[in-house]
Amino acid sequence: MQTPLLIRNRNYRLLFASGALTNLGDGVVVLALPWLATLLTKDPFAIACVAAAGRLPWLLFALPAGVIADQIDRRKLIARADLLRAALVAAILWLALSTPSSGAIWLLTGLAFLLGSAEVMRDNAAQTLLPDIVSPGDLETANGQMWSIEQLTGQFIGPPLAGLLIASSIALPFGLDIAALVLAAGLVWLISLAPRSVPKQNFLTALQEGIAFMRTDPVLLRLAIVLGCANFIAMATLTVQTLFAQDVLDLSASHYGVVLSVAALGAITGSLLAPWITRHLGIGICLYLSIAGWAIGYGTIGLSTSSIAMALALFGVMACAMLWNVITVSWRQRRIPTALLGRVNSIYRFFGWGSMPLGALAGGATVALLEGPFPRELALRAPFLIAAALCLILLLYAALRLRLD
Repeated sequence: MQTPLLIRNRNYRLLFASGALTNLGDGVVVLALPWLATLLTKDPFAIACVAAAGRLPWLLFALPAGVIADQIDRRKLIARADLLRAALVAAILWLALSTPSSGAIWLLTGLAFLLGSAEVMRDNAAQTLLPDIVSPGDLETANGQMWSIEQLTGQFIGPPLAGLLIASSIALPFGLDIAALVLAAGLVWLISLAPRSVPKQNFLTALQEGIAFMRTDPVLLRLAIVLGCANFIAMATLTVQTLFAQDVLDLSASHYGVVLSVAALGAITGSLLAPWITRHLGIGICLYLSIAGWAIGYGTIGLSTSSIAMALALFGVMACAMLWNVITVSWRQRRIPTALLGRVNSIYRFFGWGSMPLGALAGGATVALLEGPFPRELALRAPFLIAAALCLILLLYAALRLRLD
């Protein structure tokens, strides 16, 4: 029997532990940041702006992040990005402790944008670094374990912990995130890799090489388009999810944290079962099942009247999302040459993640427009019901145009 990957690969063990820490910190902030926003304002569009600002850097900086990841030490880039994020979270901590003012929500929006910018650099480099650490045959296992620990700490443990911390002080989750980011940066710094030989290129030449590869691979481009649509839909719902939990289901911070933990349990389940499901059903069928699961989950949330229904629906949505992630990330890491991986990954994420700020704004705008002529509860349900319908259209497109070999 082969020795488990975590035991036999020191570098992977350090990256795994670093990912666990950063996602624990992110997990408490994923609840604390929108909760802080709702303490500063009840305007759904202003709250949506905070969410959009955190995702906007994927649209603006994904391409240069890929060029940078291919031309400098990825290990140092990850560590420095985490330290920068720790400094930015410290600024949010200061804001949480300050007396609220009329412009506080917009200051929070600016900090969310800067935090998201550092995250773009960090996440693209981390995903690009993994094939340098593990062999091609271990990629599904490594990605499944990475997604699992990220969901365990970031969604299963983080949100309920944030709910408990918020009950004492809204500032506590941000303090925990700062400590986690600093420790994670130290672990990544300990990773030992042979120096890479990187040809010196100017920015445009390097970027054009990545674009040229993407243009020659229509399947990869279609996959990015489907992901972009899926992330647009996901962010439209996620932006109003906290308000939905507060105003429609009347959940406290701690109860909402439990709901998010159930969602994380679904993500962990999807991550761990993805290799087995893929072997038995095939990549194509699994991708179609993922999109169908999103449609069912969003529709269920839109019609739900209890936290239990919402939690079970999110369990299904997240299980399907992680099944999609493990399959597509491993497929890309094998398909794209190592020398181009950072750039092509960044172009892929430009399409796949650049839609997220637009989705966030769309979700907030939908509620803001509908709550005038319609009751607020109906306005908050609308983004989830619309998302279910859009996922069915996306499933039809994928069935007709998306074939992975």
